[in-house]
Amino acid sequence: MKSLSSLGTGLGYGARAARHKLAIVAVAAMATLPAQAQDATVTIAALGDSLTQGYGLPPEEGFVPQLANWLAANGHEGVEVLNAGVSGDTTAGGLSRIGWTLTDDVDGVIVALGGNDLLRGIDPANSRSNLEAILAEVTGRGLPVLLAGMIAPGNYGPEFKRDFDAMYPELADRYDAVYYPFFLQGLGMGTDPGAAADLMQPDGIHPNAEGVAAMVADIGPFVAELVERARD
Repeated sequence: MKSLSSLGTGLGYGARAARHKLAIVAVAAMATLPAQAQDATVTIAALGDSLTQGYGLPPEEGFVPQLANWLAANGHEGVEVLNAGVSGDTTAGGLSRIGWTLTDDVDGVIVALGGNDLLRGIDPANSRSNLEAILAEVTGRGLPVLLAGMIAPGNYGPEFKRDFDAMYPELADRYDAVYYPFFLQGLGMGTDPGAAADLMQPDGIHPNAEGVAAMVADIGPFVAELVERARD
């Protein structure tokens, strides 16, 4: 398993879990809303990998519960976030399950995939095709989407990095997605992965609860924009 420092800002984090079924767990931002407010609940599905799933953390400290809590604390009441993260998943895995993730209850989608494509050195053209198909499926149903990007390390070569890094902003523009450039930018690593050591679990790959809180605080306003689009 490559560490964060070995991949630089590409951030290899995709520990492959031995799981064959995805349990989508609903985390309500406001569990005791009155009936009228519950009728107006906005449901956001977070499609991702181990970072979204909350690998190595108690359920309440993972990305999805912390995001739901952040939204509620910042005035975005009546928001439910669905955990559609699977550890080790690639863009191809996300594409394979996007159809049944988009239940009738879903009002918007966060797409945070691509890190495990990096770990495996998958051709960026394949990753791009998968992400585009996911975005086409979501927007084809009239749903707003937030696309969270990743950054390729330099050791894959300049052409790989160019193509991988470019696909996120280009696809976000094409599908009018809320664009969040780098899913882990809230950790404040910049060009030095070691700067986030205190925010990582002992594996040096996944953020700890404090690290997740930093991620959520940074991406939160972008998710709030997604929620507002879903309400419109």
